[in-house]
Amino acid sequence: MKLSTTKEKILNGVLLAERVTGKKETLPTLSCVLIEARGKSATLRATNLEAGVEVDVPCEVEGKVDIAVPAAILSQTLRSIGSEKLTLTVDEGNLVVESRGTKTIIKAVPHEEFPTLSASRSGKGYSVSREELLRCIQMVSYAASPSMIRPELGSVYVSVGGKSIVCVATDSFRLAEKVIGSGEKGGVEVLIPLKHALELLHILERISDETVELSADESQLTVSAEGVRYISRVVDGTFPNYKEIIPKGFSTEATILKNDFIEVLKKARVFSGNDQHVGLHVYAKRKIFSATARSADVGEMSDSIDAALSGEDIDINFHIGYLADCLSSIGSDSIILGFSGAGKPLVIRGVSDSSFTYLVMPLNR
Repeated sequence: MKLSTTKEKILNGVLLAERVTGKKETLPTLSCVLIEARGKSATLRATNLEAGVEVDVPCEVEGKVDIAVPAAILSQTLRSIGSEKLTLTVDEGNLVVESRGTKTIIKAVPHEEFPTLSASRSGKGYSVSREELLRCIQMVSYAASPSMIRPELGSVYVSVGGKSIVCVATDSFRLAEKVIGSGEKGGVEVLIPLKHALELLHILERISDETVELSADESQLTVSAEGVRYISRVVDGTFPNYKEIIPKGFSTEATILKNDFIEVLKKARVFSGNDQHVGLHVYAKRKIFSATARSADVGEMSDSIDAALSGEDIDINFHIGYLADCLSSIGSDSIILGFSGAGKPLVIRGVSDSSFTYLVMPLNR
C-alpha cells in the first residue's frame, strides 16, 4: 500500500480540504482528510457536515490506500518537506510520509467513520464560466449578513441558467446585485450560506478550469471542476423580492469620479469617530456636492467634490462602511449616485456598467 506523488500536487489538495474540515472535538473524524487511492489517482475528502470537498490528485498507487488523518497535521508535514517527490504508505494503521531525508508517522483515525459525500441529484447541470461565477459572488458577498438569525439574509442568492448568472446579497441595510448575461432566472436558484459562499470563492480562485458545472436540489449545491468537487448545504428559504425596493426613478442624481468619492470617504473615516457617519449634501442648482463628518474627539470636515448634478436638493446621512464597501466592485471610473429623497435608499451604479447595482439605506437622523 504505497502512494507516490509530488509535494505540490498533494499539498494543494490537502489545503483545499483542510479549510472545510470541522472543529468539533466530539467528532474527531471531521477534522481529518480521508485519502482514498487506487491506480493512477488519489481522492482527498473533507467535510464539516454542512459542506464538503473532494480533490483528485494524480499519483502512482501500489495496491490501495484508505486512511483518514488530521488535516492540519498532514498539511504542516507536507509544508515542511523540501524535496518535491514524496511517498505515502500505510504502516500498522498509521500514515507514513517519506521524502528525501525525512520520515513522519501520523496517527490515523478509523476511516470507516468518515461521513460519505453525496452530490445533488437534480439531474441537469449547468456549465458556467469559472471566472464569471467567481466575480459575480465576489461582487456581492460582502453585503450578506454575518448572522444566520435570518438565514435568507445570511446567504448569497445565486441563479444560473442558459447564458445568465445573477448573484444578490443583502443584510436589510444594503443590497448588492451583479448580473452577467441576460439576467433571466435560470434552472439553478439557491441560497448559499455566506461562510460556504466564501469557501467556494477560495476554491474557484485556486482551480484553473475555464468552466465549472453547477447542479442543485432542495438541500444542497454541487460545484464541480476537473479534479475538484465542492458540495454545500443550501438554505431552505425564500430570498426577499428585492426588485420591489430598488427605486425606478430618482429625485436627485450626482455623477462623480469614483476615486474622488473613495478619497473623501477615507478622510471622513478619520473625522467621524466611532459612529462612522458621513453626511452627503447635494445642491444641484448651486452645483454643490459635499461630504461632512464630525466627532467630538477629532474635529470636523466638509469637503466638496466635482460632480454633475440634477434634481432636488438633499441632505442625507450614511454609514461610511456601507458606502465604501461597494466601490471595489465597480469597474467604471465614474459612478452615479441616485437619491430618492430623505429617508429613502441611495442607489450606486457605474456609469459604463449597468450590470452591478448597489442599494444602501440612510441613517435615521
